Amino acid sequence: MLIDVSQKQQNYIEDCEICCNPIEVSVEIEAREIISFQAENIQQ
Repeated sequence: MLIDVSQKQQNYIEDCEICCNPIEVSVEIEAREIISFQAENIQQ
């Protein structure tokens, strides 16, 4: 998973590369470093 550190906050849904289930990703960036990362399986 690639994270763009030029944006301060990101929330998006990405499909798992292995099982193709959707994952909700939330990332917070400060001074071009990740300070918070959360990934949750979206139940279908």
